[in-house]
Amino acid sequence: MKISYLIRSLIILSAATLSACSSDGSRSVFNINDYGAVSDDGTDNARAIQQAIDACAEAGGGSVIIPAGRMFMTGPLHLRSHVDLHLEPGSRLLASPDETVYTESAFGENRGEGMMWISGKDLEGVSITGTGTIDGNGVSFMGAELDDSYELKPVTTFDPRPHVLTLINCSKINIRDVTITGSAYWTVHLVGCYDAAITDISLLNNLKIRNGDGIDLDHSRKVRITGCFIESGDDCICLKNRREYEQYGPCRDIVVTNCIMTSRSCAVKIGSENMDSIDHVLFDNCIIKNSNRGIGIQNRDEGTVTDVTFANMSVECLLHSDVWWGKAEPIYVTSYRRAPGNHKDAGWRFPKGATTGQCGRVSRIRFINISCESENGCFVGGETPDKITDITFDRVDLRLGKTTPWPGGVYDKRPCDGDGFVNAPVYGFYVDGASDITFDNCRIDTRGLGPEAFGGNYKLSNTNEVTTR
Repeated sequence: MKISYLIRSLIILSAATLSACSSDGSRSVFNINDYGAVSDDGTDNARAIQQAIDACAEAGGGSVIIPAGRMFMTGPLHLRSHVDLHLEPGSRLLASPDETVYTESAFGENRGEGMMWISGKDLEGVSITGTGTIDGNGVSFMGAELDDSYELKPVTTFDPRPHVLTLINCSKINIRDVTITGSAYWTVHLVGCYDAAITDISLLNNLKIRNGDGIDLDHSRKVRITGCFIESGDDCICLKNRREYEQYGPCRDIVVTNCIMTSRSCAVKIGSENMDSIDHVLFDNCIIKNSNRGIGIQNRDEGTVTDVTFANMSVECLLHSDVWWGKAEPIYVTSYRRAPGNHKDAGWRFPKGATTGQCGRVSRIRFINISCESENGCFVGGETPDKITDITFDRVDLRLGKTTPWPGGVYDKRPCDGDGFVNAPVYGFYVDGASDITFDNCRIDTRGLGPEAFGGNYKLSNTNEVTTR
C-alpha cells in the first residue's frame, strides 16, 4: 500500500510539473487535475486546488485551470498574488456543504456574520476569469423553505454560512466573464481594495436567500463594475464602510455602468453600514427590474455620503413582504440613527464602547434622467433637515400603479431608532426632513393607481428650500 501510494504521488507530481510548462518552456499553466483534484459528488478538493494555486504563485504567477465540463467540490481556498483562477467552459466549483470546514470569519473578530470560502488578503494582481461557474451551494446552509424566503438557522456569535469571495487589502483585481451563483451570504466582497474591475459577470443568487448580497464594496477605491447581470435576495450592488475594517479608510471613486439588476431588497444601495465617507460615485446606464427597492441611500451611522450621481436608469419596483427591507420606493434617500439592538452583532454596529450612534450628512446627490415604474413613490427623509441637503431630481419620471396583492400605503425607514414604518398614501415624492431639494422637469403619472390610494404629487414636511421647475 505504501509503494502504491508513493507511485501515485510521483505520477501526480510529474504530471503537475509538465502541466506547469507552456510551449515556450515557461511555467504558467497549472491544471488542478494534475494535483489530484477529483470530479465527483463526495471529494473535498480543497487540498489539491490549493496546491495548484500555491505552485502557480511560487512559479511567479500564471493560470490555475478548472477543467472544462466538470464539477469540483471544495472547501475554503486562499488566492495568491499574480494568479488567475480560470474556469473553462462548463466547469463548476461547488462549495462544500460541510459547515465545519468554514472557520475563517469574513469580518475579523466579528464571527457572527459568516465565514469565508474563497478569499485573499494583501494581494496584488488577482484574477478570476473564464465562462465556468462558481457555486456557493447556498440552499445547503438554509433552514426550511417559506413562501418568499428561507428560514435562517439559529446562530449566536458564530455563523458558518460562507461568503463566496472575500478580498481584503488587494490591488489590481480582475473578475471577468464568470458566473457566480448560489451564495449563502454575501457573494463578492471587496474590503480595502484598490484598482478593481468586475466585468461582464453573471451573478445569479437564489432570490429567497436572505443576506445574499451581490457585490459589496467596503472601504474600497477606484472600482469599476461594467456589463454585469445580477440577481440577489439582498442588495445587488452595495457601497459601505463596515466598522470591522475601519483601518482601510473611505469608499470612493466608484463607477458602475451598463448593469441589469433584480433584488428583493434594494438593487443599488449606499449604506447602511457607513462609519467613514462614501463619495465620488457614478451609476450610469443601468436597468433595475422587479425589485423591492430601486436606488437607495440608507445612511445609519456617523459617516457621510457626498457627490453621488445616478443617471440614465430604468427602475421597476414592486412590493414584497416585511422579510425584505423596502416598500417599492424607486428612489430612497435617508439618514437616521441606527436602532440599538441585542442581535448577534450589535456590539459591532456602534463605536467601541457606545450603545447608540449618530447619523452623518448626505449631500450633493443627483438623479438625472431616471424612468421609474412602481407601486410606491420616492422617499427622502432625515433625522433633521441638515442631514439631507442639496438633492436634485432632474427629469425623473414616475409611473405609479398597483401590480401585487401586498398592501401599500407605507414607507420603510428600517433600520432606524424609533418607528421603522411611515404609514401614508402614495405620493410621487415624500420628503420629510431635508433642505435644498430641487425638482426639475419631473413627471408623475398616476393612471395605474386608484384615487383613494394617491395622496398627491409632493408631500413636504420639515423641509426647507424646495425648488420646483
